Amino acid sequence: MTDLVVSVAVLGAAVLLSEVLRRTAARFSPGEYWTYLLEAASTFQLCCCTHELKLLGETAGLELPVGLTLTYFMTVVHLMTFNGASCNPSGALESVCRGTSTIRAALVIIACQFGAAVAAQYFAASVWTLGLSDVHIRHQRFGFRCFDPISGTLLEAAAVEMACAFTIQAAAMHVHKVDEKLRVHFIAAVITGLVYAGGSISGAIFNPVLAFSVQFPCSGHTYPEYCFVYWLGPFLGMASCILLFEKIVPFLSGKSTIGLDVPAAPKQKTQ
Repeated sequence: MTDLVVSVAVLGAAVLLSEVLRRTAARFSPGEYWTYLLEAASTFQLCCCTHELKLLGETAGLELPVGLTLTYFMTVVHLMTFNGASCNPSGALESVCRGTSTIRAALVIIACQFGAAVAAQYFAASVWTLGLSDVHIRHQRFGFRCFDPISGTLLEAAAVEMACAFTIQAAAMHVHKVDEKLRVHFIAAVITGLVYAGGSISGAIFNPVLAFSVQFPCSGHTYPEYCFVYWLGPFLGMASCILLFEKIVPFLSGKSTIGLDVPAAPKQKTQ
């Protein structure tokens, strides 16, 4: 129970720190710089919280309902504090494809996201070094090592990541049909369900920058193999979802999407 309380406190500290960064950026960084700093601060929050949740889930022996409840709760917190940040390179690439963002802006956003992902690794290690709980102390003794996050084959793991990305993209594209007060909870429920369904095979990350921060440092596979699973899989899932709902389905139904201004769907993933 003490481990859980400490981890919840760490999650709260990460969210609070990120919120301070967001508000400071909003006050002193006008224009496009605010967008870049928003992405950095929100991605930092997402990665920090996922590091702590992953450690807690793997070493503290949490019961499944408790783990899923934390996942759902933190997803709601993220969605309510991100202020529209995607925290996902796929979101930046989608904006370029839709013509709502330039290539330069997308590259800067992606760079900010990966920079924040690396910063989150150092933040998590610094917190664990303090030895605030038995879980942190044990993890420190092992040199903060994490082990193979993939339990199936590479194709199975990539398929899971692709399916998860497809599902969350579809949910984001159709969330406007849900009552506005329930949209955050709808997305949080979908993400929690995906974590439950695919977490045992690949970790159900379906976010390239989050995987880079949380999964890539783990032993068991090479970087190219992790890229295949955690980068190519989610990208194909997102692209196939857009192709299906905005091209194939309208074509089969005799409708056209040409000229429609379809907003980019958010790509938030939390655990």
